Amino acid sequence: MRSMNDPASASDHAVRLDDIVVMVTGGGSGIGAATARLAAARGAAVGVIDRSEEHAAEVAADIAARGGTAVAVACDVTDDAAVASAVATVARLGRITGLVTSAGIFHGPDLAPIEQVSIDDFRHVLDVNLGGTFSAIRHALPHLADGGGSVVTIASTAALRGHGFGAGYTASKGGVDALTRLVAVQCGPRGVRANCICPGGIDTPMTGGAFASEEAQARARRAIPLGRYGRPDDIAQVAVWLLSDAARYVTGQTLPVEGGALVS
Repeated sequence: MRSMNDPASASDHAVRLDDIVVMVTGGGSGIGAATARLAAARGAAVGVIDRSEEHAAEVAADIAARGGTAVAVACDVTDDAAVASAVATVARLGRITGLVTSAGIFHGPDLAPIEQVSIDDFRHVLDVNLGGTFSAIRHALPHLADGGGSVVTIASTAALRGHGFGAGYTASKGGVDALTRLVAVQCGPRGVRANCICPGGIDTPMTGGAFASEEAQARARRAIPLGRYGRPDDIAQVAVWLLSDAARYVTGQTLPVEGGALVS
């Protein structure tokens, strides 16, 4: 019997992504990897896009080992030409129907007080988090709009509330949220839906295990109504729903997925 944590152990009521192609940037680790694996388990062919060729290949190989279809593409999302090439490669699997933009960084120098953050560090975070999202949407859009598709961007609760750190991170994630609404309005008449997920604290490689310690979990039990920090699959479940026909009348929305932290 499969574990309930196995993405392939979907119930009969689970949403399906049969016979579609989904492209996931940042698909080699964390939220992106969880989304790629779950999308494949629900029936999609998946393009796993990541800066690390090794990590992308590992996720694609895992999908194939479970009977799914995936292609791995090494791509730095700050390179617009590379993003265009990655889209073309994924399109060999078929028309791209879904796009998840999970590529992002949480850059150490950006976490300093704002007057100590260099313009170069600030711009670097924007280039990856916001510019990379823009490039992926721009190049995937002709495929998505050919009969309708779904864009799911990954921002952060940093876009929705004040934080005392991360000038570039906060600005970039706010930009991702706003860009998603623009896509929803501009591209809705072409049949394209666009929604933004804003995760709270999620235990991923990017956060360096900051949410995994017992001390962190104790903080979560005090501050988060659901009593824990999130896991990548918590976000993947929402992303896959937004990609699916179950969310066919949902667009232009910002969905915090944070265990209730914003209302506590």
